[in-house]
Amino acid sequence: MSVVVAGVGMIPFVTPSRTESYDVMGERAIRAALADAGVELGAVDAVYAGYVYADTAAGQTAVYGVGTTGVPVFNVNNYCASGSSALWLGRQAILSGTADCVLVVGFEQMARGAIGGMYDDRPDSLWRFTESRAAHRAASDAPPAAQFFGDAGAAYAERYGMDPAVFARITEKSRRHAAGNPYAVFRDPVTVEEVLGSPRVYGPLTRLQCCPPTCGAAAAVLCTEEFARAHGIDASVRIRAQAMTSDREDTFGGDAMALVGSSIARRAALAVYEESGVDPLDLRVVELHDCFTTNEVLAYEALGLTPEGTSERFILDGQNTYGGQVVTNPSGGLLSKGHPLGATGLAQCAELVWQLRGTAEARQVDGVTLALQHNLGLGSACVVTLYERVSA
Repeated sequence: MSVVVAGVGMIPFVTPSRTESYDVMGERAIRAALADAGVELGAVDAVYAGYVYADTAAGQTAVYGVGTTGVPVFNVNNYCASGSSALWLGRQAILSGTADCVLVVGFEQMARGAIGGMYDDRPDSLWRFTESRAAHRAASDAPPAAQFFGDAGAAYAERYGMDPAVFARITEKSRRHAAGNPYAVFRDPVTVEEVLGSPRVYGPLTRLQCCPPTCGAAAAVLCTEEFARAHGIDASVRIRAQAMTSDREDTFGGDAMALVGSSIARRAALAVYEESGVDPLDLRVVELHDCFTTNEVLAYEALGLTPEGTSERFILDGQNTYGGQVVTNPSGGLLSKGHPLGATGLAQCAELVWQLRGTAEARQVDGVTLALQHNLGLGSACVVTLYERVSA
């Protein structure tokens, strides 16, 4: 059974100093997705809302701005994978037969500065990660996320003999792609030299290699093929396969790359390829979780876009951009678009739906019939989703 992506909506991401409140942003994204699908909120059987930095039942607050229809509203808090976790749940509701049409929305109203914990009187949800890192690496005053992903990048470079300066090329490519994206926060070009010359954050990471805290919202409407036919909906874009994974004990065994999700991403990707029968080398466009330049490099290999240990050549040969093997993050990714945690998974979904429809304008990748999404959150959760375009 296929699940149709009936409509998507997104608002431009902004810096915290320019943000609207989360409920206003969520409402705008919902209205855009419903309008794109051509359905009213009353046709929706359930709502799944992904976010991190808001109180419980924030999903209802955003949805009620559009209408109060009495359907179930589920709030999903799964760190950086919150939006795609909500997408996974929405698809499961349709596959199970409990819903014919669902709305999925992700939003985030973030504060300025590095991400931090909210409570000091209870266990930190990342304590296993912190303890694992402390057991194998020196203490640092750098932001925790930068430590995790900086360690992973350094470990990769050492293991495979890669020049750490190559990581900076990811940001240069990201900005080049974002120039054609009106939803992205940072669209001005930067050179590799400027990236390397920006303030050092931790390990191989400079400031321009770290995604910024931003605010925004995105949404999607999913439905069955039968619902699409009955409502005259364009059913050409569908979710062909999807997998969601969390940690095993090998995450905490001392491998810095495993600690930031390379293993769980690999398992999710393999499950998707097995379910769909698709070879990763057949992909022409991928939206992946580039919270730091180092994680984009790890994702190339976890998703099977290039063999283990070959990312440096993959990057230097331009295989990750237009004219190469696969265009990674045509939207500009998190590095340029910004990373409002709950919204990111749905923003990736929107970009890939536009690519499959052929409506991505300046960002359009030629010949797209398959598109892959990778959304990762420490804690951990990884969701990999394969979309396809089918003939009417």
